[in-house]
Amino acid sequence: MQRSRAYEEFDRQVRVLAEKDYPGLSGLGAEGFAALVKPLRDAAVEAAGADGGPWPGEDGGSPGRIPFVLVVTRDVVPIEESMVRTALPRGRKPGFVDRSYEEGALARFTATEETALPDPRAYLLTGVDRGEEFCGAVPADAMAAIRARGRTPLTIEEGIALVTLFPAALEKNKCFSLGGSRCGDRRVPALWISDRAPKLGWCWEGNPHTWLGMASAAARTAGRAD
Repeated sequence: MQRSRAYEEFDRQVRVLAEKDYPGLSGLGAEGFAALVKPLRDAAVEAAGADGGPWPGEDGGSPGRIPFVLVVTRDVVPIEESMVRTALPRGRKPGFVDRSYEEGALARFTATEETALPDPRAYLLTGVDRGEEFCGAVPADAMAAIRARGRTPLTIEEGIALVTLFPAALEKNKCFSLGGSRCGDRRVPALWISDRAPKLGWCWEGNPHTWLGMASAAARTAGRAD
């Protein structure tokens, strides 16, 4: 991928988040939010070059494989706020958190220790795959296979970032679990389509679903400060 194309894509992702009022929701304002994500811009170019694949919408590109995704965590924008700013392509209904999360449960679904976030606020997710090959697989087995490949399951915030910036990644019968966030029990968070909108729910780690894969990434990076 050309460097200019990678820069353009990074800037597009920042612009999408700005249009969805991430700077205001974060309390940082436009300048503060820009400063938060600026160190990731060059890292995005490096990630795009390492991936070598086309972007979704380009010739040969897949909506389920993306070289890099800009992730802003719940420490900056609450999950409830970021989730309602997702939507399906050309969809009018906002995403939502399923009521199966009992009061206080969502806060307990945090990144696992092995996930090792490079920054608690914002970072870059690279080599992203929504994991449709795992549709119909037992989630626990899918997570084991992903780790055996040296990859990492996505967290809740990473899944939301993926759908926010690439709405077409969430398709009927090609939805995905987010095994990088757990709360200590057998529940695995997941994103799927309900009532024509993205929904953040969860499924049991031992129960397979034909329409639910397991999203993963090659790595995470916080970039380098100037």
